[in-house]
Amino acid sequence: MSVAAIDIGTNSVLLLIAERRGGELVALVERATITRLGQGVDAARALAPEAVERTLACLARYGEELRSRGVERVDAVGTSAMRDAAGGEAFIARARELIGVAPRVISGPEEAELTYAGALTGLDLPARGPTIVFDVGGGSTEIIVGNAGGAVEQAVSLDVGSVRLTERHIRTDPPTSGEIEAVRADARAALATVPAVSLLAAPTLVGVAGTVTTLAALVRHVAPYDGARVHGARVSGAEIVDATARLASLPLAARRQLPALDPARADVIVAGSVLIEEILAWASRLAGAPVDLVASDRGVRWGLAERLSAA
Repeated sequence: MSVAAIDIGTNSVLLLIAERRGGELVALVERATITRLGQGVDAARALAPEAVERTLACLARYGEELRSRGVERVDAVGTSAMRDAAGGEAFIARARELIGVAPRVISGPEEAELTYAGALTGLDLPARGPTIVFDVGGGSTEIIVGNAGGAVEQAVSLDVGSVRLTERHIRTDPPTSGEIEAVRADARAALATVPAVSLLAAPTLVGVAGTVTTLAALVRHVAPYDGARVHGARVSGAEIVDATARLASLPLAARRQLPALDPARADVIVAGSVLIEEILAWASRLAGAPVDLVASDRGVRWGLAERLSAA
């Protein structure tokens, strides 16, 4: 039985079509399209008509693929932009016509659970010790703490993401040092609201979503981008700092030419990278020692597909 999961995020729309083989979920099709549904949502709290049209055009293509492959079970979820914006009812109605199901606007806690379950699939991680999974989206960032047994113990959704931070603070090209520091201060303030985490051992830190995987691809020279090579890649905090500084020094036109970077992500990658820097610094302070990042090319869509295939 094939299943399909669609994750409609603030910055991108992700499709996974998968089936279970020998107890393991195997991807048949994976698609990622940057549509920037969350364009202007932080300021206007409403979906921009042009962003809606871009996203619906993407869903029309995904719907055609679902029908051509005869997918038996489909679920679609919307995250930060759809939670925060007015005007979502008409979008959901039209999306249902295109993909056959109405996208569900999920809460931050449900998004965190799906992210955690999906992110860890296919990773060879230490059997002991806590795992912290974080998902840097366009509009929000989820931080999920799980124990050695794999159970989620704490989940927090922060109102910062690559698109939101870019729209709030970055005005020049390339960004000024003052703009970078404003992004950094906003990220730190958000992370300061995360409830204290009690660690008995250094955590494994797993990062999810396009900003994380793009940074890992840049650091590991994976070009063109290959999710199979990025999934499980380990990157140090120092390498993230160096990559962020390089990205911030380049004008937008030059960032768009980087072979591992989707040109449509180039305008928000700097703010997203600064946020990831701060997350690694936060985790390292918790652990009392530098913590590396393990990149995951999976996330909400994989958690959703696991749930669908088990139903």
